[in-house]
Amino acid sequence: MIKRLCIIGVGLIGGSLARSLREAGYVKNIIGVGRSAENLKDALDLGIIDTASHDVANAVAEADMVVLATPVGTTESIVSQFKNQLSPDTILTDVGSVKGDVIQQIKKVFGEVPANFVPGHPIAGTENSGAKSAIIDLFQNRNVLLTPLAQTNAKALAKVKAMWEVTGASVEQMTADHHDRILAATSHLPHMLAFGLVNNLAKHDKSEEIFRYAAGGFRDFTRIASSDPAMWRDICLHNREAILAAMDNYQADLDELRKTIDEKDENALEMIFTRAKQARDGLAS
Repeated sequence: MIKRLCIIGVGLIGGSLARSLREAGYVKNIIGVGRSAENLKDALDLGIIDTASHDVANAVAEADMVVLATPVGTTESIVSQFKNQLSPDTILTDVGSVKGDVIQQIKKVFGEVPANFVPGHPIAGTENSGAKSAIIDLFQNRNVLLTPLAQTNAKALAKVKAMWEVTGASVEQMTADHHDRILAATSHLPHMLAFGLVNNLAKHDKSEEIFRYAAGGFRDFTRIASSDPAMWRDICLHNREAILAAMDNYQADLDELRKTIDEKDENALEMIFTRAKQARDGLAS
């Protein structure tokens, strides 16, 4: 049970976590922190949070669990505002899609990574943002990855793990570096491809006609290009090396595919498509 939960950034992830924990009766009081008065009002009106605040330092003062659910690039700035108000018993965790850089930002603020900081990342989401986009079962049957350090307090880790399990998520642990390389390939790269393709077509002199006749496949593939630009800007900058490596690897395969088409190699094309289909079918099952 969490007596007082402070969520900094009541958007899709933070709001969904609050809704899920409240539905399960796992939290007594939720305070939401953010810059947008309109979004915080939405969160209050929807019953996602009990109180709203723009003062992050006061908001965390009496919390026993603080969840940082803002773009990863804001970590240092936000944590700096409340580091002196954070009780030694308060657990701090985050939901960022990048772990190594977030850990470094936390270390820069505190001088060392606090034992009660548990880096985390729920592998769930949609292209929508804001409190109104919060979904009560967003984490049901989804993975949540925790990347504790050697100095991470075992009790803090257990409490964060328990919190996510209440939402219906499956919780796993790995190193921050491994997390960042895996997510660069499975999440960050697909977003780059979607953003890149839509941007490419949007610059076309016949873009209006192109988008008018876009079929379901195009819409499915590019749905994630509607994601929050600021969030993905930060992800790119703060997981830069792993994303570039994933892009280079993909570019090599794309060049090979182009060569195969250019050479009209029927067997090679079918082999590539068959291998991809089998892998995707396995993922779907």
